[in-house]
Amino acid sequence: MLRIGSDTGGTFTDLVDTSGRIAKVPSTPADPGRAVRDGLRELLADGDALDQLCHGTTVATNALLERKGARIALVTNEGFADVIEIARQDRPSLYDQSADRPEPLVPREWRYEVRGRLAADGSEVEPVDLSSLPPLDESIEAVAVVLLHSDLNPAHEQAVAAALRSRGYDVTASHELSPEFREYERTVTTAVNAYLRPRCRDYVRGLGDLGASVMVMTSAGGLTIADEAAEQPARLLLSGPAGGVAAAAALATRCGVPNAITFDMGGTSTDVCLVLDGKPEPAAERSVAGLPVRLPALDVETIGAGGGSIARIDSGGALVVGPESAGAVPGPACYGRGGTEPTVTDANLALGRIPEGESFPGLRALDSDAARRSLAHAGVAAEGVVAVVNANMEQALRRVSVERGVDPRGLALVAFGGAGPLHACDLADVLGMPAVIVPPRAGVFSAVGIMCAARQLDLVESWAPGRPVGETGQAMIDLERRAAARLFAELGSDRAVTSRTESFVDCRYAGQSHELRVENVLAFHAEHERRNGYSRPDDAIEVVAVRATARRKSPVGIDDLPPVIRSAATGPAVVAEPDCTIWIPAGWMAEPHADTGALILRRG
Repeated sequence: MLRIGSDTGGTFTDLVDTSGRIAKVPSTPADPGRAVRDGLRELLADGDALDQLCHGTTVATNALLERKGARIALVTNEGFADVIEIARQDRPSLYDQSADRPEPLVPREWRYEVRGRLAADGSEVEPVDLSSLPPLDESIEAVAVVLLHSDLNPAHEQAVAAALRSRGYDVTASHELSPEFREYERTVTTAVNAYLRPRCRDYVRGLGDLGASVMVMTSAGGLTIADEAAEQPARLLLSGPAGGVAAAAALATRCGVPNAITFDMGGTSTDVCLVLDGKPEPAAERSVAGLPVRLPALDVETIGAGGGSIARIDSGGALVVGPESAGAVPGPACYGRGGTEPTVTDANLALGRIPEGESFPGLRALDSDAARRSLAHAGVAAEGVVAVVNANMEQALRRVSVERGVDPRGLALVAFGGAGPLHACDLADVLGMPAVIVPPRAGVFSAVGIMCAARQLDLVESWAPGRPVGETGQAMIDLERRAAARLFAELGSDRAVTSRTESFVDCRYAGQSHELRVENVLAFHAEHERRNGYSRPDDAIEVVAVRATARRKSPVGIDDLPPVIRSAATGPAVVAEPDCTIWIPAGWMAEPHADTGALILRRG
């Protein structure tokens, strides 16, 4: 079976197949699918028949960031049309009076109200009145339906959604996507999905023209079938980075280091995630483009720091690096594709961390003279550019470790992406981390992770107020069975494939506003102590939601790929590999790990 993993980044699109062959081609932002096709042509040999494409995409993320989605309407309860705009009372920047919230995805004139009401426990107060639903604007392309407490009782929402679908509208109903409490977050999440679906549906279906079955990476670190990805694109907003995190967690565990931070630095951004006991930290909610998306995801911290991040002097005379990026076009000055502004890649080349004459995939030899000219013209020093971008990334690493009560001195740093191994030792030094792990095929490691990811299904149920906490055990078992049954139904004749399930509860102390995810209610006190520094064992625990995850193992694992042969090295040294460059500073030594092919860097 020929299975290929592909990861579309802001600068490069990476591909890898089950034989270990890799391709790295410049991304094509105007048509992301073109870069995937370019990579397949480069990767596949004559006579190769592609069976399955496992894809990580930025289409959903970019469409939301650039506000290039559909014209959508919101249908909600009478008197609640402005929930999407009122939002929460927290301020994005506490002391900045000019800070603005992002504009709602639905303008006021396209928000519609319908009569009917459910109580907080899901019981009916007033029947839904479909005759109160007015005609929608003729320009509407998709509709988000979000009614109060439909996470507990979807009956009203189902009736409204059915009525709109009978009129021919593309409808996203909140109970089908995110059946969780908190009206504002559920409203925004549903609106995001409706906003993205028309564009993402066309993109995902277009991948089917490649003649292979298509699986798409979700923000939760598992694969979903193409039809589900097309219908629920809000689940894809962390698509590419999640693949690398899942693979890095597995690799670190194989190297005997189950506690680590994954560090993925590409051309446009850096993504970091905490891994404890071999498992990436989960998040029930993500903020993307300033909008809360309440769907299962890995707890990845993303910042605008990559090889293409542009350096400049700001109006106050300070050196700033990113978040603006030179991207794939025109790219850093050293690419020779018309870029003139200095980037992190230009700085690394000028410092000798990237060898003179090195060529990146799809590019001619890098132009070190152009890199130095761009730095000089902007009045910035290469050393300063690297120091500033390292400081930005250090803060991201601290946010996922120190700020969560975890000492980074007990963690390894798993560095990958095209630029991650260039900066990893510097960051490990400043945080006191004992080791850096550079995976084999580090430059395309997210694509490796996507190819080797499990098929995953996540389910969630809100816990009704007043429902006994003691019932959570049976509820978790029931939800696991439902998740497993849905995956089992996909298997068809291939019933020998097994799945694995696990469940969790979201808990909090009575009166708290935020909850923690734990394996069972009894584990809540210890987790609260770890995350917040204290616990209150005599206080009542409230359950907010029950979750279950089912996974079907991938037919190919990281260990199934052909080994990458590496040699020991002592810093200062540059190790140039086909997909990335590794910088080993003075005082550091690198040794290949016998079982995995990872390069383990430690202080000498």
